[in-house]
Amino acid sequence: MGDALFRSPPCLTRRALVGLACLSPFVSLAHAAVAELWAEASEFSERAKQLAGKPVEMRGYMAPPLKPEVDFFVLTSLPMAVCPFCDSAAAWPEDIVLVFLNRPVRAIAYDRLLVVNGTLQIGTETDAATGFVSRVRLRDSKYARA
Repeated sequence: MGDALFRSPPCLTRRALVGLACLSPFVSLAHAAVAELWAEASEFSERAKQLAGKPVEMRGYMAPPLKPEVDFFVLTSLPMAVCPFCDSAAAWPEDIVLVFLNRPVRAIAYDRLLVVNGTLQIGTETDAATGFVSRVRLRDSKYARA
């Protein structure tokens, strides 16, 4: 999910590193597997309800998008070589997450494992701009190759 997001980190001084180490016990990012978000009968799990509205990190793959530059994409737990929007016979897997990015990025290969950080939202919602219906979303997201 995009080369524009990969920049060299600024050089850290020893003082900055020590300061970050002191803060680390107070900063937490929940790690959530897509499968952890679901209970039986397509209900949200208790874990999903606990993480709703909080920053989370997820791993997965960018489903092939409709265009080369995107401001959102679908995160899947397994790589998908075919865009379900482009092939009427293809079907979306049930364990997907709609990822809204802070800014448009160039799409990457469908078989690259990604680490995505964003704020978890759950509940059925229709995106006004795209018409895409989702049950799980990450907002204000950033990603990196795993």
